Amino acid sequence: MVKPVSRPTSQYTHDALALLGQLVREARLGKAMTTTDLASRAGISRSLLQRIERGDPGCSIGVVFEVAALSGVPLFELEPRQLTSHLALHGEKMALLPKAVRTSTQRVKDDF
Repeated sequence: MVKPVSRPTSQYTHDALALLGQLVREARLGKAMTTTDLASRAGISRSLLQRIERGDPGCSIGVVFEVAALSGVPLFELEPRQLTSHLALHGEKMALLPKAVRTSTQRVKDDF
């Protein structure tokens, strides 16, 4: 199958990618890392890192997450060790759902 030249993306997606790219760039600069340093640590090209920092929607999500992790940008509300143990205890889906969607773990006291 031929890869499409471009896919339509929502404004929300563009904004989220731009924000994540800015956070990666700020974290990289905060650690005094050059684009070459971070790209080499992530095992990617410098141009791909620059695309990630610009918020290009064509970048692989795995690479974007790896770059974010290497630069110190938190992707979830849990720390990496907590996320791993949380996934083991509660299954993969629960860690990725926003708090508003998760079911409550507290029981309702209905004994009057």
